[in-house]
Amino acid sequence: MNRRFALPALLGILLAFTVQAQGDRPFSVEPVTSFDEPWALTFLPDGRMLVTEKKGNLRIVTQAGEQSRPVAGLPDVDYGGQGGLGDVILHPDYADNGIIYLSYAESGVGDVRGAAVMRGVLEIGERGGRLTDAEVIWRQYPKVLDDGHYGHRLAFDDEGYLWISSGDRQKFTPAQDMQSNMGKILRLEEDGSIPSDNPFVNYREEEPLVDGVGPYDEIWTLGHRNPLGMTFDADGQLWVIEMGPAGGDELNRIVRGANYGYPVVSNGDHYDGREMPDHDTRPEFTEPVITWTPVISPGDLMIYGGELFEDWAGDAFAAGLSSQAIVRIGFDGDGAAELERYDMGARIRSIEEAPDGSVWVLEDERGESQGRLLKLTPRD
Repeated sequence: MNRRFALPALLGILLAFTVQAQGDRPFSVEPVTSFDEPWALTFLPDGRMLVTEKKGNLRIVTQAGEQSRPVAGLPDVDYGGQGGLGDVILHPDYADNGIIYLSYAESGVGDVRGAAVMRGVLEIGERGGRLTDAEVIWRQYPKVLDDGHYGHRLAFDDEGYLWISSGDRQKFTPAQDMQSNMGKILRLEEDGSIPSDNPFVNYREEEPLVDGVGPYDEIWTLGHRNPLGMTFDADGQLWVIEMGPAGGDELNRIVRGANYGYPVVSNGDHYDGREMPDHDTRPEFTEPVITWTPVISPGDLMIYGGELFEDWAGDAFAAGLSSQAIVRIGFDGDGAAELERYDMGARIRSIEEAPDGSVWVLEDERGESQGRLLKLTPRD
């Protein structure tokens, strides 16, 4: 395999990134509180946060670090490996309807398991909260053995569509199988129903349906491996960052109906040493905008839209797991390049912008009071 470190041009120039040591970072880091294996956070309208823990807890957290008891009424999660409670986001009209969305791993009959998405009304009380009127609106199909590559990041676009990233579950071929919704980026209505203008609606009417709906009806793009970061830029363009195999982590610009090639092509190789053809050998597949070898192991993706960090406006930030870093990415139209890498000294699982423009991150650590919640503000 060609082990180039691919960085498309930004403003017509190939830019090299700089790794900034902890003492040289352009921000101050304030530890706020800690969790046991935190996975995701999102901000409520009043400035408090919802934070998920993989073992199945959802907590309401103040910016001073005060934590509620676990929210009641959550689903049973299949905790183990990469599975457990995952993402949490708010309905676009949360201020009026109180609806939140949770992704998680669930067990099936026997040893099979898969990701699911539940929505419900969050009722907040003095000591915590409760999820009511809960319903499962999406499931990975089919459920399979093993406990990796769930993906299950969630996002809403400006038109109110719900987007779900669905990993290949370490099974390779489902990413190219139109009878599976694994290894795909999916677009749904807010209640889980299928938008009539999705690219593969009625793709093959003769194929068997699942609960009356073909899995292909949900699909927006295919050929993904383990997409763990998903966000929209100011122009409404969806960007997805995903883990490659041994090498070849990817940042992808998501285009309606496109096939990103996995596992037919990848700029990484199989873990057992077998080579995989690079993207440039198969032009029918859509190439990544950036690939990383060595990998950064992306766990989340955010595009900064605030004013507190003046130099960051419009830039993307990837949470790095094995790289133990926050990776800053700049855009130039349809292209992008890594600009800087901030050493954090711990695996970073999630990154989110607060209403005041500060940046909040979760460390990926197991054990009570091990995974810290950090607040990043400009260095004085």
